[in-house]
Amino acid sequence: MHFSATVVALACATLAVAVDHQVLVGDGGSLAFSPTSLTAASGDTISFQFRAKNHSVTQSTFANPCSIMTTPKAGVDSGFQLVEAGATQFPTFSITVDDPTTPLWFFCAQTAPANHCQAGMVFAVNAPPDKSFDAFQANAKASSANSTSPSGGASGTGAPLSTGSPTASGSTPTATDTNTLSGFVTSTVTQPTATGASTNTASAPAGSPTGNSAVQLDRSASSVLALIGLFAGLML
Repeated sequence: MHFSATVVALACATLAVAVDHQVLVGDGGSLAFSPTSLTAASGDTISFQFRAKNHSVTQSTFANPCSIMTTPKAGVDSGFQLVEAGATQFPTFSITVDDPTTPLWFFCAQTAPANHCQAGMVFAVNAPPDKSFDAFQANAKASSANSTSPSGGASGTGAPLSTGSPTASGSTPTATDTNTLSGFVTSTVTQPTATGASTNTASAPAGSPTGNSAVQLDRSASSVLALIGLFAGLML
């Protein structure tokens, strides 16, 4: 019985370790992510909250910090999320980390009235020692002026992930199904409920080997229950 109880305790602890990391985008009007980098484990969530102005969370690479990632697969992109002055509710873009050994690199694709990426508005997840955040930011500041054009332009007005199209003037980065990306398995843009906007979630394509985090959690829970049943039977 003691052995069975230990297995149950360890199984429950495994399901409860995921952490939700909060990242503020443009807080106080700054051209920065806060924090600028973090370390996340498998199953952790990273929630980007857009706090001011008009920013995006766009995936890039270490070598090309200010260009949306195109290889080996298309990078994830939140689209521009416009926050009006005096707002008290804020849109959020969330990703769930799948592989902590894969570093993730992000930038803000806004170029009006200044190029935010070249100003150092970049973010890193699980950056290795040989490719530090400081080196990534230095690459961004040294990047060329024409390197920040995901899908035809890098300025625009706020748009949810599912549209990928401008709502007024300018253009937004194209929305991407993120379930096939290395390093994380799902992404979600949540608009403030006060505006009547809905939540848009990127779902896994048919045959996706990763699936979404909810499915993974269900499978984990089923495995734990099967394990508990096995040990309970042995103790009878």
